[in-house]
This record gives sequence, structure tokens and C-alpha cells, in this order.
Amino acid sequence: MKIIVPMAGRGSRLRPHSLTVPKPLIPVAGQPIVHRLVKDIAKVLKQPIDEIAFVLGDPAWFGDDVVDSLKGLAVSLGAKASIYRQDKPLGTGHAIMCAKPSLSGPAVIAYADTLIRAQFELDPNADSVIWTKQVDNPEAYGVVKLNAKQEIIELVEKPKEFVSDHAVIGIYYFKDVGILKEKLQEILDENVMNGGEYQINDGIKRMMADGKIFKTGTVDEWMDCGNKAITVETNQRMLGFLQADGDEQLIANSVQIQNANIVEPCFIGEHVVLKDCTIGPFVSIGNNTVIENATIKNSLIQTNTEIKNANLNQAMIGNHVKYNGEYTSISIGDYSVLE
Repeated sequence: MKIIVPMAGRGSRLRPHSLTVPKPLIPVAGQPIVHRLVKDIAKVLKQPIDEIAFVLGDPAWFGDDVVDSLKGLAVSLGAKASIYRQDKPLGTGHAIMCAKPSLSGPAVIAYADTLIRAQFELDPNADSVIWTKQVDNPEAYGVVKLNAKQEIIELVEKPKEFVSDHAVIGIYYFKDVGILKEKLQEILDENVMNGGEYQINDGIKRMMADGKIFKTGTVDEWMDCGNKAITVETNQRMLGFLQADGDEQLIANSVQIQNANIVEPCFIGEHVVLKDCTIGPFVSIGNNTVIENATIKNSLIQTNTEIKNANLNQAMIGNHVKYNGEYTSISIGDYSVLE
């Protein structure tokens, strides 16, 4: 089994945090978004992962540190890492085709901007499984249309009339991803574009037209990391899940606590110093951060940051920040200073 991860976008909606760190590498509940996504997909698949192919953007932005992080992720799952580049933002289908040498055999394609919680079995009779989440407002999403056999027969973008409540979340399984490659190559050769881009949906529709069987795999939770407010909310939800699972150590042994109170669930990284403060619930703090005389809840704070005299709620603070003040709901990018 392979996992193909297109992640060449700049994550502009998450600025300023994505100005210095590619969005898929921004930690949520202590781990980069793409790391959590790939690990959770591997849990659902319940079979060995042979290769993880990452499609990155400009090397000046997705540099050696990003490549090293992704290679480490692949190794942790016993897989080979393949690195490809998408030089121009020409759409989801184009991004997949940038990994053309890896497009063979069974594979999952997952776009690295969401997190999931899921437990389901891949249908062995399906040529493809499109992962979906049941939603209350399907008119706001791309959804799947099902026939009486519960097979997907159409993809409908933001339907004005009810089609189904199964929203497409951007994760797909193909029994043989080489068939998708053939269809996407046709799309590229014929210059078939939607919105000025080559789309994965056009390849999928051609597979459906050839009679390939598509089924749904419905996830239990679908969490976005599109902007600051939603990412903070996702951090809260993920911390709750991790606390319930009990599989990860959320508070490092090296944390120094001096007259501080931790209200769980929280993630607190290595060599964090907490002095005269109350932390939590639902707070993530990266390595080497110092927090003094502060009350912080429902917030996401990255590494090597210093926070003093603060009362924070729904805050997202980047790396190497110095913050001293009485602001409450804030969003501060890397290397910022407020004193």
C-alpha cells in the first residue's frame, strides 16, 4: 500500500503562521498536521505501508528541513519516502500527476489540510473508496450521489437541492491508482480544466464512466486546519481524543512546574517552564517555551516562545515569539515581539 500526499500549497488562510512554516508542518496537539494525518490513515488501512510519496512546492519554501521531517515520518511507519515537486499550482489532478512514478498498485491519496478520526474497513469489491463525512449542511460541500447499491455514481459540488449528506473530505483509496493515472493523463493531454486547473474529480468521473465501482468510507471526525480559529478548535478536539485514547504521553517529563496548575487535557513539550500560571484545558505548548504569570486556555502555542503577564483564550502563537501583555484572543506569527 502507498500513500500519496499532495501538499504544495502555501496555506495562505493560516497566515501569519504559514508565512515561515508550511501549513502541513504546523503542529496540532504536539505533532505536525501531515504527521497526524498520515498516521491516522495508516491505522485505518491496517496493512503495511510500502511507500509515502509527498508532493511539495518550491524548494525555497519546502526545504531540506521539511524533506527531513517527511522522510522521518515515512521511516517511522516502515515505508520508503519519495519526494516530488509541483512547480506550478495547476490543481489537484496536476499535483497527483507530479508523483507519476509512484502511481501504481493500491494507494491512498490524501490532501494534507485536514485531520480525521475513523474506523472502517475498505470494501474489497470497490475499485475505489472516497472518504466522506456526514454533515448537516451538505449544500456547503462537494458531496457524493449514491445509487440503490450505495455505490457512488456522481460527484456534485455544493448542490442547491439535496443529493446526499456525505461530504467529500479529500482522501481517496484506489485499488489500482494506475487507472487514475491513465485518466488524469488524458485530462492533461486534452487540456481539460475546471477553474483554470486540472482536477482529480475529472479523472474520477472518467473512471466512473468506465464502470469502476466507487464506495464511501465514512469517517467519524473530520477536522479542518484552514485558518486560525478553526485550527485552535481542531487542537481542542484532538487533545480530547488523545486523552481518551491514552496512547500518547501528552506532558513531557522534562516540564518544569513552579507554582503552576495544569488543567488537562493539554500537550506540553520538552523543556517547557511553567511559573505562577494556570494552563488548560485544551492547550498545546511546544518545546522550550517559558510561560510566567499567565492564565491560558483553549490555545495553541509553538516552540521557543516566552509569554508573561497574559490572560489568553482562543489564541494561536507561533515560534520564537515574545509576548507580554493583557490581550486575549490573538494570532501572532513567528518571530513577533509584543512587550
